[in-house]
Amino acid sequence: MTSIHAIPAHFDDSASGWERALYAFVAEKERRSGSKRTVQSYSRMLQEFFGRLGKPPDRVTSQDVFAYAHGVGRSGRAPSAVTVSARAACISSFYRFLIRMGAVTSNPCDALERPKVSPALARGLSAEQVRQLLVVIPETPAGLRDRAIILTLVLTGRRRSEVLNLTAGDITIDSETVYYVYRGKGGKRGRRELPRPAYDAIERSLAAFGKDIAGMGPDESLWRAVGADSGITDGTAYLRFRRYLKDAGLPPSGLHVLRHSAAKLRRDAGESVETVSAFLDHSSLAVTTTYLRRLEGQEDRGWAAIAEAIGAA
Repeated sequence: MTSIHAIPAHFDDSASGWERALYAFVAEKERRSGSKRTVQSYSRMLQEFFGRLGKPPDRVTSQDVFAYAHGVGRSGRAPSAVTVSARAACISSFYRFLIRMGAVTSNPCDALERPKVSPALARGLSAEQVRQLLVVIPETPAGLRDRAIILTLVLTGRRRSEVLNLTAGDITIDSETVYYVYRGKGGKRGRRELPRPAYDAIERSLAAFGKDIAGMGPDESLWRAVGADSGITDGTAYLRFRRYLKDAGLPPSGLHVLRHSAAKLRRDAGESVETVSAFLDHSSLAVTTTYLRRLEGQEDRGWAAIAEAIGAA
């Protein structure tokens, strides 16, 4: 058996069984998560781990995983608890896949104690901050496209990949109501109303590039410029969004903050937790409750009485 050195784009007769298993794992991860950034991160960590180790998966020990998870990275600094957890989770996920496939019988990560990681405080933009953001986006073709993407993310609450992967064929109009089809996390598909401001922004963006939805092929990206082979990439969208945040005087963040914003704005508008949960496609109300608690903060209703009792009111 050979060790895993890389994830090939395609296989020939020289590819080992472990390389094929790794490729199958990554392909499944992309299908289930819908996030290319997650897949790229997992691919990088697995290649790094097995490339350094020089062992096939069935000979890896818990000590091997521990050494990698806690090992010093390229920065020369000890990894944070978040990085240690991410490395261990990636390798553990691969081994759970191998066990399901009958390739190995045990997971070397089971013996590891994961460091406790305090979840970062989720952030959501207020309505005023969203307005600030929209004001700084230029009226250029690329700016109109970016505005359409941002409005779609805020008004639908969908994940970044679900919006960036939208095609002309995903949009339909039924009795003047616009709908979109999305491919969500875990391969879930859904059909939702597309808020009219988002649709109008998409039409305006396409017109700036000399296109309209009716004349586009069903597989054409909604964010595709004339002459481009594909739509805007995750990386480009991220960098442009960061620049807009800076121009608007807002804290740096990734595009996922707009999903947080969508939930926050719905709650601010008086929607129930149940409604927000359905809106976000969460698996349970418990997930939504935790999500919103992190966004809204935990209100302390007891401090006033304590302050009065100690004479600090």
